[in-house]
Amino acid sequence: MTLSHRNAVFKAGIVFSSLCLILGLAALIEAVPVYGYMEGEIELRPGGIFLAFLERHLEARLLAVHFGVLFMALFSVLSVALIYFFFEKTQPPEILFVAFFALSFSVEVLRLALPLSRVYEIPSFYLLMASRIILFGRYFGAFSLFAASVYAAGYRSQQQRNPIVIIMATTLFAAIGVPIDTQIWDSSLAMLSGYAAMFRLIEVGTFFITVASFFIAARQRGSREFIFIGAGSVLALAGRYILLRADTWAGFPIGLALLAIGTWLICTRLHKIYLWL
Repeated sequence: MTLSHRNAVFKAGIVFSSLCLILGLAALIEAVPVYGYMEGEIELRPGGIFLAFLERHLEARLLAVHFGVLFMALFSVLSVALIYFFFEKTQPPEILFVAFFALSFSVEVLRLALPLSRVYEIPSFYLLMASRIILFGRYFGAFSLFAASVYAAGYRSQQQRNPIVIIMATTLFAAIGVPIDTQIWDSSLAMLSGYAAMFRLIEVGTFFITVASFFIAARQRGSREFIFIGAGSVLALAGRYILLRADTWAGFPIGLALLAIGTWLICTRLHKIYLWL
């Protein structure tokens, strides 16, 4: 992929994530009135090692989830815009996939289709499609950061289109094949999907391989900067884990802070590595 084509992708990403942010802001007006009685219907909470502690002490707040979605979309806009600004004239192969990782958070705005379905008569088919797009975005983002780590560890193909196609095909197959029940949802405004344990295992495996690949890159390429990038990936993926499942006002600031710091570490260290090449 040429530099001009890659920059065009960045620009398209900025426009797309901005539209998602605007959509989330517009939905705020309609969705806020229904959150009160929806909270009375909550039967499931996302759970998780860290979030289980918050769930024991704090009640779910759907308005917090809505603002969390908005901040994820804002994170996508700012991250891709800054990546475009600082990497406009440099072409590290990893940065395109880091941008995809950041951009993937913008599709979380489709979670707001659930409260909007209480205001408007939205057919369950569209809720199903929204859930599948969310799943696609989540795994596309995780596999994109994994691809960045593989490039860092020594994968040297100049045809970035091939890994992108593979990631898209894999995540599309998974998103289409997963059974989703549009009648059951949890307090993060996510529909209940099947094979949860299997995908959780894949997610954990991807996390460890991604982090390990960046540390391997530090050894193979003799650069300490990849150690910081590996640490940044730990923080970014931990923040991602919290953000995608948080349902309280306390969870989102922690998740956003970890995600922002981790992404900042990854991007600044990549910029330092490739600045003089």
